[in-house]
Amino acid sequence: MPDVPGDLRDGSVKALVVGRNKGEPLIEVPSVRVRAGRGIEGDRYFKATPYGDASRDLTLIESEALEALWREHGIRLKFVEARRNVVTLGVGLEALIGRRFSVGAVQCIGIKTCAPCLRLQQLTFDGVLRGLAHSGGVRAAILNDGEIQVGDAVTFVR
Repeated sequence: MPDVPGDLRDGSVKALVVGRNKGEPLIEVPSVRVRAGRGIEGDRYFKATPYGDASRDLTLIESEALEALWREHGIRLKFVEARRNVVTLGVGLEALIGRRFSVGAVQCIGIKTCAPCLRLQQLTFDGVLRGLAHSGGVRAAILNDGEIQVGDAVTFVR
C-alpha cells in the first residue's frame, strides 16, 4: 500500500451546489447525476462531449474551511456562495490531489487545488481571497457515470 499523507481522512458530502446557467444564482440540491469527463448534468460547466481538460468536472471544498473563514476572519459564506459543487465534512481534500477517491459510488481523481479567485470576492465579501488562500478547495476529474447524494461517503481509494 502506498504511503498515505497524515491529513488524508475519509468523510462525507455535506452539501451539493449547482449553477444551472451562467450568471444565475447557484442552488443547493439533494443529489446530482455526473458523467465521466463531462461534469454534473444540469450544471453550467457540463460538457456536451468529453474533452482533455477534466479539471472542471467537479469542485470540492471543506466545510471546515468555511467554518475557519467565519472563525478567523469574520466572514460567513453560505455553501452556495463558496461556488464549489461538493461541500465535504471531515475530508482532507488537498491530500486527494493525484489520488483516486470516491464520492458515493462515483470514482474521481484529484487534479489540482482550486484557489479562490477575484470573482468570488466580487460576488461575496472583501477578505475572502485572503481567508481562503490556502483552503479554496480541489478540482477533480470524474472517472465513471453515477449519482452523488448529500450524506454520501467521501473515501480514499486504497
